[in-house]
Amino acid sequence: MRVSVRRSLIVAGLVVAGLLVWQAMRERAPGQKKTAAAQTVKTAVAVVQTVPVTVTANGYVTAINTVDVRPQIQNVVRTIHVKEGQDVRAGDLLFTLDDRGDASGVAKAQAQLASNRADLQDAEASLKRNQDLLARQFVSQAVVDTAQTRVDTLRSTAEAGSAALQASHVALGYNQIRASISGRLGAISVHPGSLAQPTGTAMVTIAQLDPIAISFSVPERELSYIVASYPDGAAPVVAIKADQSQQHGKLMFIDNTSDTQNGTIRMKARFDNAGRSLWPGTYVNVSLVARTLENAVVVPAQAIVTGPTEKFVYVVQPDNLVAAKTIEVTAIERGLAAVAGLTAGAKVVVEGAQNLRHGVLVKEEKVAGESTDLKPVRVSRQCC
Repeated sequence: MRVSVRRSLIVAGLVVAGLLVWQAMRERAPGQKKTAAAQTVKTAVAVVQTVPVTVTANGYVTAINTVDVRPQIQNVVRTIHVKEGQDVRAGDLLFTLDDRGDASGVAKAQAQLASNRADLQDAEASLKRNQDLLARQFVSQAVVDTAQTRVDTLRSTAEAGSAALQASHVALGYNQIRASISGRLGAISVHPGSLAQPTGTAMVTIAQLDPIAISFSVPERELSYIVASYPDGAAPVVAIKADQSQQHGKLMFIDNTSDTQNGTIRMKARFDNAGRSLWPGTYVNVSLVARTLENAVVVPAQAIVTGPTEKFVYVVQPDNLVAAKTIEVTAIERGLAAVAGLTAGAKVVVEGAQNLRHGVLVKEEKVAGESTDLKPVRVSRQCC
């Protein structure tokens, strides 16, 4: 009885195995293909646009003119006429030094000049008398010549006294220290009674705040584009401040050599700063349109796939099969990539490329209210 049960089980197992083998052979029969499921992707159409290539850099605000105020003579500070942080104009009186010694020097020079002029006046009168006597033959020519020599000598002495008086006035003027530029004062380092010295610490610093400059560095490869795009050098520059507000200025300086260590070149831009929104020493972000690509083929930057040796995009063919198209990326700006090697109107895969291969069947995902059109990129040339 047990033997017959075992035989029945063995026969049933062989029947099941035969059915499974028959089913597998049927699936592999010639002419029978299993249709692969289409991959779901999102696409965008390559369009032709004008693309501005923007260079961004970190910059810092710097005063166009900065003056360290120092005395030209060593003297004691008598009066301070300004306050720290005050705005001054060129020519405003800042400090007065003790001028008593120089004032007495001026008085002495004035007295000496008056004496010289009196002697000269007497000598000239004597010369005139001798000339009259010579005409009457009462004196010899030698007497007249001597009188003329005395007049010439005293005239030179008077001129020297006049120059000495001017020098005394200059020395006296050194005791009044005035602003050489218009700007804002920094910290004052002296007090009444302090000894001010030409080689010592600056008495105060004046920084010009309007207009003001921003210094920044750009990669040296962008220099040729900037020079070609703006032959006059007045390239528009945008400063983005900490509060994300923008201020427009113009390029005013390009250094005459690049930094060999990091491959950058230093530049400066000039900004109007009447509202004092830019302050020396602060850091800002700077952007500059280095060049403009006309009639560039543009696709979303996320459509670009980076391979081992090259970059490519997946292009959806009319039969919904994708083809890998090798491209060259010219520039990436605001999420859009200007590429070479792709024609306008091509439908490229934007999302879902990670599971694709050349020749894979795809279907486009339709998202309600979402457009696959690329928005145009406009070149802004607004400036100050």
